Amino acid sequence: MTQIRASRDEDVDAITAIYRHHVLHGTGTFETEPPTAADMAARRADVLSRNLPYLVAERDGELLGFAYCNWFKPRPAYRFSAEDSIYLAEAARGQGLGTKLLAALNDAAEAVGVRMMIAVIGDSANAGSVGVHRAQGFRHVGVLKDCGWKFGQWRDVVLMEKPLGAGSTTAPE
Repeated sequence: MTQIRASRDEDVDAITAIYRHHVLHGTGTFETEPPTAADMAARRADVLSRNLPYLVAERDGELLGFAYCNWFKPRPAYRFSAEDSIYLAEAARGQGLGTKLLAALNDAAEAVGVRMMIAVIGDSANAGSVGVHRAQGFRHVGVLKDCGWKFGQWRDVVLMEKPLGAGSTTAPE
């Protein structure tokens, strides 16, 4: 049975391996050089220091994916809007795990006061990520055409959003 849980320090090596695969073989991230485990640990610590969720999916002791969110922009006015990131191990794709991770991430982000979750999806051909977000109620808000160069061609970025909790219907606390 798959468990979605808060990440732990000991998950960093598996998180790094999953992300490395996406950097080297995918267009969901526009990074071109895989970060080290130390880099990934620092990034995770940054997310957690902001009281934001960093989750993992685990089955039978094997880490199958991770998801986190971080502030959309650093300026104070954006402090209720976060950008999500979800990455799955190659063997875990197509099993509904991305949808489960995103649902849990949205719930955890809402619990800490996030009102708007924003998806910045690398590559408009990334049907899996677009579909996972759509299944979780995200709506398409735009495409940044040809703004990234990876694997010898221009890549778009798809923008999607989903209000969490009260969204913009009330003032934040």
